[in-house]
Amino acid sequence: MDHDIKDLTAAPKGRLRMEWAARSMPVLEKIKGTFAKEKPLRGVRISACLHVTSETANLMEALKLGGADVRLCASNPLSTQDDIPAALVKYHKIPVFAIKGEDHATYYRHILQALDHGPAITMDDGADLVSVTHSKRRDLLPGILAGTEETTTGVIRLKSMARDGVLRYPIIAVNDAQTKHLFDNRYGTGQSTLDGILRATNILLAGLKFVVAGYGMCGKGVAMRASGAGAHVIVTEINPIRAIEAVMDGYEVMPMAAAAAIGDVFLTVTGNKAVVRKEHFLRMKDGAIVANAGHFNVEIDIPALDALSRAKRRVREFVDEYTLRNGKRVHLLGEGRLINLAAAEGHPAMVMDMSFANQALSVRWLLGRGKGLDKTVFPVPREIDEAIAALKLASMGAAIDKLTPAQKKYLAGWSEGT
Repeated sequence: MDHDIKDLTAAPKGRLRMEWAARSMPVLEKIKGTFAKEKPLRGVRISACLHVTSETANLMEALKLGGADVRLCASNPLSTQDDIPAALVKYHKIPVFAIKGEDHATYYRHILQALDHGPAITMDDGADLVSVTHSKRRDLLPGILAGTEETTTGVIRLKSMARDGVLRYPIIAVNDAQTKHLFDNRYGTGQSTLDGILRATNILLAGLKFVVAGYGMCGKGVAMRASGAGAHVIVTEINPIRAIEAVMDGYEVMPMAAAAAIGDVFLTVTGNKAVVRKEHFLRMKDGAIVANAGHFNVEIDIPALDALSRAKRRVREFVDEYTLRNGKRVHLLGEGRLINLAAAEGHPAMVMDMSFANQALSVRWLLGRGKGLDKTVFPVPREIDEAIAALKLASMGAAIDKLTPAQKKYLAGWSEGT
């Protein structure tokens, strides 16, 4: 079987980690059972470009149980957990092309290898797979029915492609499902980002000035967790509505130019480029820590940091110390890549349960409707979103009320008032 991984002997460890994650993914486990019985994906070729973690491995298992022919590559050079590809290759016979720390050339070669079986469905996290398909493997486009996209950055790229009229097949924005972005982005990113920063640095957050660039769902989660750890949270934003939210949530809001002079830890989570750049580095305190939780490392202007520095050394496994010409030191974590996956294990399985349930059910939905859909970006169907929420509630032992007939009538009418 074609594959490219680091160490096949790590498979037993990977299998145990898959099993551990599965215990916290009851919704996906239920989908696995349904898929294994009904085989709704029988014979469907799926190319997936996702973070290769224990949670992703359980999604891949669900797709294969549903009858799919799956290939998987990494959506970030530093996010792969090397024992997981080994387990997928050895025990599940799923071709995987992913090695933690792979270089730029290897990363894109792996994407091409994941596409080599000619997929009918693409599954992306950041839209690199779709981008490569539309640039280097256009021959595959006629055979692709549809795709899914996992994250904010990828949805932004795909909507841009749709606006420009170059997107050649429909994509479901899994990221925009309420059971994804309200939970995965806020609670998952919030917890796992701090986990990554702490594993990389072992610093005490209490009393530090923690600057969060971007107050979307991910930024909200990080700010909440950093504040809970005792940090003084400062938010930078370009959106006045989100800035007001941050102020009313109890955080200080200011431009990055002002925050740069007083912050101790800087975390970008915007989906944009050069959010922390030359003029900010020059204003930072000696010993400032800079990290990123957005999908791509472009949020931090690393070339500018290189140009400003007279020395660079790796002082801890995921900490590069840049000594600027002015003598101050800036510490970049995880090479500016997703710190929660570069230095830690990513989102907890409990929250990825809903995200990957959306992926699995969206693929099944697309197979029945893909050819009739416009070549644009679609939301996850509401019925899927609500079904996943109901399953998750039930797995947590929670229950909700139902509308009475009188309440339904009241909500549907206009005649009743005061």
